[in-house]
Amino acid sequence: MAPPGELLKGGVGGLLMGMGAVLAFGCNVGGFFSATSALSLSGLAMMLGLIVGTYTGLRYLLWEVESLPALTRGTTYTFGGARAHGLGAQPCVGALLLLLLVLALPYAYSRAGYVPQAGFLLFGVTFGVVFQRSRFCFVRAFREPFLTGEGDHTRATALALGVSTIGFTILKFTDLKDKGEWVFPGVLLGAVLGGLVFGVGMTLAGGCGAGAIWRAGEGHVKLWCAVACFAAGASVMRMILVQQGLLRKLGSAVFLPATIGWGGALGLVAVVMAAWYLFAAWNEHSRKFSLM
Repeated sequence: MAPPGELLKGGVGGLLMGMGAVLAFGCNVGGFFSATSALSLSGLAMMLGLIVGTYTGLRYLLWEVESLPALTRGTTYTFGGARAHGLGAQPCVGALLLLLLVLALPYAYSRAGYVPQAGFLLFGVTFGVVFQRSRFCFVRAFREPFLTGEGDHTRATALALGVSTIGFTILKFTDLKDKGEWVFPGVLLGAVLGGLVFGVGMTLAGGCGAGAIWRAGEGHVKLWCAVACFAAGASVMRMILVQQGLLRKLGSAVFLPATIGWGGALGLVAVVMAAWYLFAAWNEHSRKFSLM
């Protein structure tokens, strides 16, 4: 349980992430990672917004530490934490309950006729384990080069995007996947503005769309606030945009191969990812752009 000020930042960060995800037609996974891999210009545009938003959020956090230290001051405590003599039976009970849920919920869904949803639950458990064990989070990929200079997650994300782009290109070039899949109409206003708002939000919350979920699963109450407010922020923002007729005015859909050809599209994504990778590696040693 974080201090009240941190819980507040988790909620505000979640709201901003939800709003940004609607503006960019996806969170850091759908709007940035998947869209870029699918050769959509909106993914690269959101990347630009995420970089600016993360840097802006970091500048605020550093200002807060100097000017408003009382905002996050307070006691951090743990419910049901480890006792001095050890954890006892708690991990075993937790593992048993998880196993029962993993077996029971998909079975119940499939018996009710929701077979695809049963599969989604199993995939969700698998993704949760992978994310939690790898500690993978897009916040670190965008934040750490500017905060501490550490570039491991940045380089990993750049490499993952390169591999994913090759896979998407094969699927779309061979018509195994619809060419319009993950190509969002957010170029340029929606993607850039959404990325900026989302970047500020994930920096305040301390977790991105995916990272907030697995950290909430670990028991971080601040991220519980972020996940709940993410849903609220996305719902309210979408309702406002639809009612005002603004959803279709956020930009256009640009499929890069249709504009600059397949080779040009692959080359553009490769150059951007290589530049990001090399920047992270260089900055890790020079600390030129690190705020700390």
